[in-house]
Amino acid sequence: MAARRLLWTPFLTAMFLAGILAALPDRNVSPVAGAIFVHELKREHFQGAFPSIHKNYSEIPSDTPITFHAQLLGYPDLPRWLRYTQRGPYRTGYLYGSPTVKDVGRQLIEVTAYNRHTYETVRQRVIFTIVPAPDTQMPYQAEFFVKNRDVEEVLPVDAQKQFQQALDIMLEQKDWSIINITSALDRGGRVPLPIEGRKEGVYIKVGSHRPFSDCLLETKSFDNQFRCSLDQQPVITCYDSFSPQFRVDWCNITLADLSSLSITERVPIWGDGVLEDGSEYNPPTDSPEKAFLSDYLLTILLPLLVALLLCLLLAYIMYCRREGVHKRDLKTSDVQMVHHNTIHGNTEELRHMASSRDVPRPLSTLPMFNVRTGERISPLQGRQDGGHVPLILAQQ
Repeated sequence: MAARRLLWTPFLTAMFLAGILAALPDRNVSPVAGAIFVHELKREHFQGAFPSIHKNYSEIPSDTPITFHAQLLGYPDLPRWLRYTQRGPYRTGYLYGSPTVKDVGRQLIEVTAYNRHTYETVRQRVIFTIVPAPDTQMPYQAEFFVKNRDVEEVLPVDAQKQFQQALDIMLEQKDWSIINITSALDRGGRVPLPIEGRKEGVYIKVGSHRPFSDCLLETKSFDNQFRCSLDQQPVITCYDSFSPQFRVDWCNITLADLSSLSITERVPIWGDGVLEDGSEYNPPTDSPEKAFLSDYLLTILLPLLVALLLCLLLAYIMYCRREGVHKRDLKTSDVQMVHHNTIHGNTEELRHMASSRDVPRPLSTLPMFNVRTGERISPLQGRQDGGHVPLILAQQ
């Protein structure tokens, strides 16, 4: 019977894991290097794949809390260029980012959906095939800070089109395109207070092949920079077509002109921090020599020198500034000295007389009744000191 149970244990374990860990078919996406990419993780797509819901497909609840976890296959985290965000278990999750030229290739992202009611999981592999951009890198780039939006509010396609249309109307150019979107929290921003209307803020980077318009260059003028230092809005001649949908901080605009840089002098592209297969990290072997004599003198000898000076000063005050008894007596008047000597002599005489007297103790200080034994003792009986009568008879 025990052997039969051991044979059934692996089979039941496999059936249990198959019921808990479900998988969806792989999905292929094709991000373009140098452009923003957004992949939505819709709850409805994963909700019907949970085992408990799949058995009762006709009764799928609409309020199932689902959270996601995404990672590069074989690694604990996402690539450097890819980010994940989800506002809550009842909201849509997003994978977004802007791949670089160095990221061109194939990457496997594993997405795991968690059902917070039943603790079931569903996994799906998203195959990222990053392709190079058909055009060259946009040399003129501008980054805007939108104060009244969160990052997941700008990631949908409709929100991106709305921002790009407002930008085209304001700058009167049609070739601007969104390069990257970054949350203000990823730039060191603070989490806003939970008050209605407070947003985290988002940075939106756009690029173009045409030079900057006069409207953008005015934001970097000396007068507008001075107004920004006084927490005042800069003065621009073009119409602010972003308002009221997008509140742009015109004092927080970054303009980058990469047209003067050669191909070898481009901005460095950072990878994901993972070494390529077959490569090896060679740390530097030679390090520059450094002299620690100055540090030693500063940390050891300087405190010792200060302590020595303080000891010398204290010794001078205690031993070299004393007047002495003879010098003090010379400065004291004769009358005061006679008075002091008289008092001192009389005190010594009284102490000598008190130590040499031999008289019995006063009767008022002798006990007449023993509390322990109840015995009455006459104060005139001998010269025994009643204060030394033992309290316990056994001690006699």
